[in-house]
Amino acid sequence: MIRNYLKMAWRNLLKDKTFSFLNIFGLAVAFGVAILLSIYALFELSYDQFHSDEVYIVYSTDQTPKGAQASTSREIPFAGALQEEVPGIEKITRYMGTSGLIISGDKQIRLNTTYVDPDFFSIFNFPLIKGDKENPITEKSTVAITQYAAKTIFNSEDVIGETIRILQEGEETPYTVAAIVEDFPDQSSMGFDVVLNFKNLPDFVYADNLNAWDKSNHEVFLKLSENVTPAEFEKSTRAFTELHYQEELEAAKRDGAQPDANGHYKQFRLVPFSDSRFLKFENGIAKISKTMPYLVLGIAFLILFIASVNFINMSIARSSQRLREIGMRKTLGAGKIQLFLQFWGDSILIFLAAMALGALLATYLIDPFKTLFETSASFKSVSSPHIIAIFLLVLLLITLSAGGYPAILQSRLGTLQALKGKLETTGKNRVRNFLMVLQFGIAILLISGTLILWNQLEFMRNKDLGFDKEQVIAFPLNGKQSDQRAMQLLRNELQDKPGIISVSASNNILGMGKDQTRSTSVIGFEFQGRGVRTNMIMVDHDYIETLGLEMIKGRSFDRQFATDSLAVVINEAMVRELNEEDILSTRITLDDSIQYSVIGVLKDYNFQDLNREIEPMTLFLNPGWNLRHAYVKVAPQNVSGSFEKVKAAWNKIEPQAEFMGSFLDENIDRTLKRERNMTTMITSGSIIAIILSCTGLFAISLLVVTQRRKEIGIRKVVGASVSNITFMLTMDFLKLVGLAFLIAAPIAWHFGRKWIQNYPYRIDLNLWIFLAVSGIAVLIALLTVSFQAIKAATSNPVNSLKSE
Repeated sequence: MIRNYLKMAWRNLLKDKTFSFLNIFGLAVAFGVAILLSIYALFELSYDQFHSDEVYIVYSTDQTPKGAQASTSREIPFAGALQEEVPGIEKITRYMGTSGLIISGDKQIRLNTTYVDPDFFSIFNFPLIKGDKENPITEKSTVAITQYAAKTIFNSEDVIGETIRILQEGEETPYTVAAIVEDFPDQSSMGFDVVLNFKNLPDFVYADNLNAWDKSNHEVFLKLSENVTPAEFEKSTRAFTELHYQEELEAAKRDGAQPDANGHYKQFRLVPFSDSRFLKFENGIAKISKTMPYLVLGIAFLILFIASVNFINMSIARSSQRLREIGMRKTLGAGKIQLFLQFWGDSILIFLAAMALGALLATYLIDPFKTLFETSASFKSVSSPHIIAIFLLVLLLITLSAGGYPAILQSRLGTLQALKGKLETTGKNRVRNFLMVLQFGIAILLISGTLILWNQLEFMRNKDLGFDKEQVIAFPLNGKQSDQRAMQLLRNELQDKPGIISVSASNNILGMGKDQTRSTSVIGFEFQGRGVRTNMIMVDHDYIETLGLEMIKGRSFDRQFATDSLAVVINEAMVRELNEEDILSTRITLDDSIQYSVIGVLKDYNFQDLNREIEPMTLFLNPGWNLRHAYVKVAPQNVSGSFEKVKAAWNKIEPQAEFMGSFLDENIDRTLKRERNMTTMITSGSIIAIILSCTGLFAISLLVVTQRRKEIGIRKVVGASVSNITFMLTMDFLKLVGLAFLIAAPIAWHFGRKWIQNYPYRIDLNLWIFLAVSGIAVLIALLTVSFQAIKAATSNPVNSLKSE
């Protein structure tokens, strides 16, 4: 019997090739796209899940006059004192990630270098596969390196006992390789190549701050003892806080900060490291936001839903062509179960074919997909038995619901009704209309989201950031020579080159550099009896001129003034923070009672991400500092040629170091990766949803024309024109599209407004966006329906009346 059902299903597919093609095409595209989007979302959700659930990030909620602020940066003595004084900590480690120049023979390679405490490898699940598998960094002279680093440095993994040299503070320090770390999976938010003992940090970072509770520069991770909850731990830190942060707490009270609901001015808290990928802070409290991956899963579901609705509508439309077949089968004794199995068998065959083609489509597109969305997601990365079982269950439910519903409708038809060839539509139009409104409502939501995201992205990309981003090349000083020596040689190489305007350097990178590094430094100091915090940026001469920053008061740093080493230039936000009438007569006092004079005020510029408001910022002229990043301003003519000159100069100065230069507008674009990916993903989903919706609308128009064939014939006989009939048929659909818009537009406005509130610089949700969406929806409906409407209106009425 089953064989017979399959044979009949195959014949029916071949009998109506248009129906079969449209269904299989729509479902295959939906399955393929849904598979790719699901892989991406599940990959994102699987980040850091290979670590223990008991690993936590320590952060503090600090009450300030501006409200609650969160910080994950901690002081050098913090971890040791916390473990000693607060119960419930099983293991703890400090963590500071940076980049280091690794030297081995003639090789100079800049790799990700991380400084941690010995408990690091017993807290995190980074397997040690060779060498000392217990504590490879207990000694200050030993390091652990990853498989990738071993192959990169030595072209081999058998390197236990080998020596590498790391450039630290201008000196090459030798280290012995004590262990090899297995390369971590792509779903790791923590990345490193070389691991050293935390005590190997430079003296100005570590040794000079062993007792400093007012300078923070690293993160702390811990593992709680068994049966100790985060809430219990957080409560037990209050005495610790009052002991070590007494001056800070008194300053907060003095400056007018308001305590939290429990009466505290500083509270240490924990957040699971497994959620760090989705961590953000709101009002000083950690929030886990997995909106992005769940949004992607939602788009995948909506695309599958639209394709399933199309299948249902097409099956109902096609059922009118099989009415007499149903009547004959019932007359010959076929029961409802048999008819249901027959029609469901047709659906199963279509779904199986679509699933197979969808899987092939996803396999073929996986590499372009990974490139487009800059992800390492793959079939392998999400191919756990648990995920595969859920995926198969979802496919089964879709097959049962989308294929079963039309089969039930067709098997329930009365024998006489079927033999007459009439499809009774009473009550069923409501279902059809509901599905169509829902389908186009989804499409309108996606189109609205696309327009809102695209406008917000373009707004941020084109926003005046307050500096020249088109003509400035930035690159890391990643060579063997000191930053100061490298900058002097760079200036010498470029000083007579045409097209080169100015050269400078800073310890801060604007946007995200090609090496994916970012840095920030914040200092606090007492001013006029209150605490003040500012972002600190160390710069070289010509920094302001190179970036094209606008001076609104005072002057820039000048080589003619030797005293500029004790001068600072601040931005407008810092002026508001200091709140002094004569700002150019202001002096600020920092470490060791050193006074700095304010010599100039810069117009606010975006030196941080665009999702943050401009904070107080202070420029210090300190060429002797580790400046890390060079900036070269070039003339607008032949910028590509100037770029090559800068590259050639760097390769001459540091032939072993990779040139990682990029224009600042490229750096800004890298910071907008999340927004760009969201826009591309929702745009892709919108296009696919529109295509599938048009396919479904075509099926519905075919059903309506079939049902109203006699009415159309009569209208033509009594004198109705082609335009009148076309208008009559299309208006029914446009009413449904209009209803879909009225429902979907407010929803799109609500969520769009809520989303853009996350950005301090944002577009206004103007009415034209939704008018454009309505115009697109109406145009799509007209183009899809008009073909069937015009065809029905121009047909011979005699044929339609004769068929009845």
